[in-house]
Amino acid sequence: MELEAGTTAVVTGAASGIGEALAHRFADAGMHVVLADVDDAGLARVAAAIEAKGVSALVVPTDVSVADEVNALAQAAVERFGRVHVVCNNAGVAPRADPWMGPISAWEWVVGVNLWGVVHGIRAFLPHLVLGGGGHIVNTASIAGLFPGFDPIYDATKHAVVGLSEGLYNQLRAAELPVGVSVLCPGWVNTQIAEADRNWPDRLGERPPSTAGAAVMMPHLARALAEGVTPAAVADLVATSITEDRYWVFPHPDWMGMVSQRWDQIGEGMNPEQTEQIPGMPPTAQLMAEMRAAMESDA
Repeated sequence: MELEAGTTAVVTGAASGIGEALAHRFADAGMHVVLADVDDAGLARVAAAIEAKGVSALVVPTDVSVADEVNALAQAAVERFGRVHVVCNNAGVAPRADPWMGPISAWEWVVGVNLWGVVHGIRAFLPHLVLGGGGHIVNTASIAGLFPGFDPIYDATKHAVVGLSEGLYNQLRAAELPVGVSVLCPGWVNTQIAEADRNWPDRLGERPPSTAGAAVMMPHLARALAEGVTPAAVADLVATSITEDRYWVFPHPDWMGMVSQRWDQIGEGMNPEQTEQIPGMPPTAQLMAEMRAAMESDA
């Protein structure tokens, strides 16, 4: 589908990063934009910048992990603009807590935003898109949805987003419904994902402590993100995927050799092996040595 002036896009996680860039990309096409996030100040800043471009921006503070709030987002969007054409289920967070020894609240938070947020977004908007004559859904996963090894909680949610997106794509094609689906699988993008717990929800209690391993990883991760692809470049690829009706969106083609090698190993029934080096990071052996030293010191 074409991104036409006067149509409407909904973006979750719109207060920063990829979501903010998507909002600007749609506004540059003359589209009205519905902005959803838990960051009120960020939403206000982005909305002002969008409206300065001469299009309308509707701010709807939304915790995507809560179904009622996402349903309210859909209702507000339709009431304001009458029709929604593009939905980007983009909100995402990453943990620093120990997945096995830390509090279960870390799982509840990440699964709530990364997985349930996508599920709620599809369920809230898909009937409207179908009855309205068509549209496009973009679900933000990660390269971690194809290649685990970043964090068990994060990996699990992103694998789930890839799986449910493909299922949705195939079902819509089988039913010959005019709704496109794309899944975004980026590697390092210059965003604040490493500081996602700045928005830790009060309802989950005290924010879990970071692990010794996370403390080791943070400087390396911060550098990789700072040197990563710009959110604007990712937004351009998403826009192209919508207009060309492409399912896969890979901003980091240099990662795909690593992904393909993993699937070859799976096809041969091999046990999982850690890759020697993830792009943008130190060699895996160095990272493991640094983590062991940190955990021994912490103990």
